[in-house]
Amino acid sequence: MNDNTDQQEFWSGPSGQSWVRLQAQLDALLQPVLDGLLARAALVAGARVLDVGCGTGASTVAAARIVGAQGHVCGLDISAPMLERARDRAATLSQVSFLLGDAADHSFDAHGFDRMISRFGVMFFADPVAAFRNLARALQPGAQVTFATWSEVAHNPWFTIPAQAAKARLGAPPAVHPDEPGPFAFRDPERVDSIMAEAGFIDFGAETVAISLTPPGDRTAAASLATFVGPATRAIRHFSGTDADRQAIATDVADRLAEFDTPAGIRIPAEINYFTARRPG
Repeated sequence: MNDNTDQQEFWSGPSGQSWVRLQAQLDALLQPVLDGLLARAALVAGARVLDVGCGTGASTVAAARIVGAQGHVCGLDISAPMLERARDRAATLSQVSFLLGDAADHSFDAHGFDRMISRFGVMFFADPVAAFRNLARALQPGAQVTFATWSEVAHNPWFTIPAQAAKARLGAPPAVHPDEPGPFAFRDPERVDSIMAEAGFIDFGAETVAISLTPPGDRTAAASLATFVGPATRAIRHFSGTDADRQAIATDVADRLAEFDTPAGIRIPAEINYFTARRPG
């Protein structure tokens, strides 16, 4: 089954609109993840790149600056509101285009790209094998794919701390199986290896890296951000939480983030999986 209707509705609704509204803060938070992705992606001047799950366009714009005017970067996403922001950000870059579509069934031109990248865009596929098989059709023989995902949830306090604070205030929303489409669906490199092999990719590589997320502002600002994206938001929506609930959760999150204060600002530890593979030549 590769019906991503639920994901389309999710990322085109309030959640996607929150990402648009908070784009600058989220880009700053996740900049180290993007830096790690691009360091491994082997992008070169003139390359033709497909950016899967490009969201509001940070990764697309960054890749476009590497490949230059002789290259091309196409950002693909399922969310119309996020793509609207991405288009605005890339309006002056002639080497950038965007597609509104689902990676699982979009009719790509055959062999149009020699690189594929994704920062947190591939964990939401309803049928990841089918999606990667379809993406392979868009890639030239030998093309490299590079993507970043979250590793184990226990090693990512950006998720665990807001979830704990929301549970303390409101209770726990219904459990979701970790292999279902969502942030941690690709936490296990062995599972991802199996998916990529079944989809026909070769030369699979996995690297799990400890980094620090870099939210702008102090921990109060980071805590507020955490109540508009991620697990706290899910709990607030599920329990019809009030503004008072959101503020109470944010206060609790800020207290729990105190251990991550540094002279350079708040630095939240995270663990990221970086994966690479190739379409067979």
